[in-house]
Amino acid sequence: MTMNLTHLAELSSVDDDYRHYPKEVVALPEHDVVLPDAHLKWYEVRKPDAVVDPVVRAQGEEFLRAEVAAGNLRISGELGFAIHHLCGESFHFLIACTWRYNNEMWQTVYYRETTEHEQFRRLEQGTHMEVICVWEMGAVLHERQAWTRFLYSARDDEAKAAYLADRFNGTV
Repeated sequence: MTMNLTHLAELSSVDDDYRHYPKEVVALPEHDVVLPDAHLKWYEVRKPDAVVDPVVRAQGEEFLRAEVAAGNLRISGELGFAIHHLCGESFHFLIACTWRYNNEMWQTVYYRETTEHEQFRRLEQGTHMEVICVWEMGAVLHERQAWTRFLYSARDDEAKAAYLADRFNGTV
């Protein structure tokens, strides 16, 4: 079978002047969102020389707790992870992911522009939507492998603790 590829020159959503660069994924267990009936591991994604403002980080943690308490983020009985992505200097994504129905990752996305918003807001998504960027994918790929190890385990308390301890740190 021969494939006609003459249309490839017209296909790309990458700007001609875009230059890709590395970011860091940093696991921060001391910032996990630990609830009576749910647990989200905490990851940050940022440029290697960037620092997430500890006040904004704490606001993100408290925001997720408040969303759960208000019934806006229904994650009761679930394990998962949160990705706090510092995009540039003042834009933040906060992505809550949990594992459901044995092998599905579910997510809710929030954002905050620190120069415009006092708090995080839910990102209302349409039909063909952004799922995860290449930098956030580093944490997601690790979590996929960690969850698969959990699925192959006895899935007891020891296995749950092993899943929660299984973290990724690195350049993506």
